[in-house]
Amino acid sequence: MNHEPRTKYMNIIFFGSDNFSVPCLEALIASGHKVDCVVTQPDKRKGRGLSLSFTPVKDAAGKKNLRLYQPDKINTPEVEEYLKAINADLFVVVAYGQILSRGLLDIPKKFALNVHASLLPAYRGAAPINWTIIKGEKTTGITLIKMSREMDAGPMLMQKAIAVSNDDTAVSLEAKLSASAAGLLPEALRAIESDNFKLIAQDKNRISFAPKLKKQDGMIDWNKPAEDIYNLIRGSIPWPGAFAYYQGKLLKIYRAQSVKVSECQSVRGPGEVIDVSKNGIMVATGKDNLLIKELQMEGKRIMGAQDFIAGHKIKTGEILDKK
Repeated sequence: MNHEPRTKYMNIIFFGSDNFSVPCLEALIASGHKVDCVVTQPDKRKGRGLSLSFTPVKDAAGKKNLRLYQPDKINTPEVEEYLKAINADLFVVVAYGQILSRGLLDIPKKFALNVHASLLPAYRGAAPINWTIIKGEKTTGITLIKMSREMDAGPMLMQKAIAVSNDDTAVSLEAKLSASAAGLLPEALRAIESDNFKLIAQDKNRISFAPKLKKQDGMIDWNKPAEDIYNLIRGSIPWPGAFAYYQGKLLKIYRAQSVKVSECQSVRGPGEVIDVSKNGIMVATGKDNLLIKELQMEGKRIMGAQDFIAGHKIKTGEILDKK
């Protein structure tokens, strides 16, 4: 690694939108390079009152008085002209939310660097953190790539692995990966600045995908093993949430644990409530049982199992089904 004194800074355009992006933006600012423009998603109206909300990146950039740019559509001649005029050395793209065209990727003098929340080529796509947990992975990490036309397919600059704990949710794992990315980014900037790096092609034989979650991805299949359902619960927080139906109403499950079943215990049908106690609601699955500890009935607040039991009088033998 080159440790010579810096002779000049790089001029950077940062693209990012959600909470995952913010520590990387802060790391860029602290690196001494010039963040000349921050590109983030447009403000949107949300909620019943349709109040105007903006991205966490806009909030962070505003506090540092950075130039903000919020185009509705990123791939237009107007946007290309605007970004070309900034004369950037490098684009840094972190959970921005729109795909950049080849024309945009060709603008920076060096290249466009993307921070991806998986150990590529595994889990290419929009939801790598969710699918990492849903699939029960024990290790994940951050990959920095030179962006190419194909999503998440560019050559790799750096990677850093981290462990996935058995109680991580998509929310907690996102926070860990975000901090890891922010720690790795300054090292990558030093390497790029001094042209002291190698780009490594991704292994095409190890590619897997992590598409954006749909609501139906949260549907619990009680025929699956309890461990798989537990992973779905953790991986689908906060959206779409893992859900089944109870008495015809949507029932979301937020916290649970897999409970081993010995061979001598009687077999119950998947989705059947087999025990109700202060510890939670025990449900049979395709393999082992699932102890539900925190849940939410449609239109109601999230509550602990004990409060739910008191309010809904759920009994053994009832079925949590598809509808």
